[in-house]
Amino acid sequence: MFWKNWICAAVLLVAVPAAAQVRPGLLNPNKATEAQLDLMPHFNALLAQAVIAKRPFAAPTDMDKVLVGSLNETQRQQLYTRLFVPLNLNTATADDIMHIPGMSRRMMGEFREYRPYRSIGQFRHEIGKYVNKDEVARLERYVFVPEK
Repeated sequence: MFWKNWICAAVLLVAVPAAAQVRPGLLNPNKATEAQLDLMPHFNALLAQAVIAKRPFAAPTDMDKVLVGSLNETQRQQLYTRLFVPLNLNTATADDIMHIPGMSRRMMGEFREYRPYRSIGQFRHEIGKYVNKDEVARLERYVFVPEK
């Protein structure tokens, strides 16, 4: 297990093209290769192939539907710390937002309260009212504001 985690970290930091990442260390399943998916926690070649066959995923809930038959909730939450479908802050549903690891209903409400977001800077400012900078940076890895 140690070696798989070490190899997975190395792949994320070195081999993953920038376009495949939401933020450093977080892999976008819509762009990941089968080999990259196979290195994810709780994954195997069959699950990687199933994910590839069902993409593109518009939202985390879409990918979750593919994984729910193979991984339990705890395993999926662990996986989502490494692999996640980027969330559009202005259109994400409550269910999509709740797929962010560690998300609370209260914070999900705060995400939605400040819509529409004009920039990621606005997200940092508004969400920074409720959590510290490290937590804002962690949450920011999962989201984006569409460019106009």
